Amino acid sequence: MNPYKNQSFLKLTVRFSAVFFVVVTILKIIISMFKNGGVSGMIAEYFSAETWLPFLTIQLVMALIYGLIMAGYYKFIKK
Repeated sequence: MNPYKNQSFLKLTVRFSAVFFVVVTILKIIISMFKNGGVSGMIAEYFSAETWLPFLTIQLVMALIYGLIMAGYYKFIKK
């Protein structure tokens, strides 16, 4: 039996979104460190005064979309 069927849709969405957010953010930061020549390049790309808000917004939107899709799949489609 599917253990996700008994959980609320909101809890599933938050759980999937949180995991996605953490994993993808860490991966993007690590890849940026290698691509841009270290921590200073990564900070300039993602965490400067004008780039941190778009970076955070994109990450949150992607995580929310992923969480909604996965929660919907596990709650309503998967048997």
